[in-house]
Amino acid sequence: MQNPFQNPGFSMASLTAAINLIPNRYGRLEELNLFPAKPVRTRSVVIESRNGTLNLLPSLPVGSAATQNKHDKRQLHSFVIPHIPLEDVVLPEEVQGVRAFGSETEMDTVAQVLAQHLESMRNKHAITLEHLRMGALKGVILDADGSVLHDLFEVFKLNPSTVNFQLNADTTNVRNKCADVVRGITENLRGEFMTGVRVLCSPSFFAKLTGHAKVEKAYENYAQGAMLRDDVRNGFAFGGIVFEEYLGKASYLDGAGTAQTRDFIAEGEAHAFPLGTVDTFSTYFAPADFNETVNTLGQSLYAKQEPRKFDRGTDLHTQSNPLPMCHRPGVLVKLTMA
Repeated sequence: MQNPFQNPGFSMASLTAAINLIPNRYGRLEELNLFPAKPVRTRSVVIESRNGTLNLLPSLPVGSAATQNKHDKRQLHSFVIPHIPLEDVVLPEEVQGVRAFGSETEMDTVAQVLAQHLESMRNKHAITLEHLRMGALKGVILDADGSVLHDLFEVFKLNPSTVNFQLNADTTNVRNKCADVVRGITENLRGEFMTGVRVLCSPSFFAKLTGHAKVEKAYENYAQGAMLRDDVRNGFAFGGIVFEEYLGKASYLDGAGTAQTRDFIAEGEAHAFPLGTVDTFSTYFAPADFNETVNTLGQSLYAKQEPRKFDRGTDLHTQSNPLPMCHRPGVLVKLTMA
């Protein structure tokens, strides 16, 4: 039987390239390209913040002493990048029955089985990254068990922003609520710019919003009431904001080892954020803890293999070291409906 561990097509570099080429089937935030990748060479990142303010300059008589410029205080914040490993095993039974002496297709079969395992592992890393990114979008990055990895509001000493849309009352002026959200985000951009505001909504919030009397009234004569007839869960614009229903959820094991399911957005809530910014959102990727990757720029995923004891199969190891980050948590706004 050919030895896949001596074939360069099964090296760490080749497997890492292969797993990164597998399409990412999970992640609305990935589709929005909201958190562009920023590879780093370290296991932590340091982010500098300034409490920047713009002051009006007074006019002075010609020849008088000029106003002295005051520099803002700088603060450094260190964030440890999470290490997320995952392991699997390929057993001989999975390629049993296809071996032929001197066969050149045997290696292809091993590659196909490895690819199937890598695809399954890739999807689990993808949904985990979506969960971390949604945490950064809400300002509190959570681990799989619900524990807090990084509270951005606490780190940057900011109070979370919340706007109650009061959707249970038919008299609520929803357009004014939207204006409050856009105004708050604009004020907290602090030198950044945006191309728009999007809100990801839980199903219950989205249903209440689209069914609100004021919203329905506004759309009665718009495009012959298309919004009232069509499925608009992928997004509809109202009050300068694009609202979209978000269904992200995943299973996890709690402290007792019991399988649970977590909605990435709690029922009755929604979360607003700016689009088209330059550096408000990023995903930092640290290098893997392999000898080959020391002091190299991190990649989104790594994969490696080694033979099991007595050659009774192949152990697969994958890992990702991502840290999604919002550098301006003040632009994050939570919406409630009651």
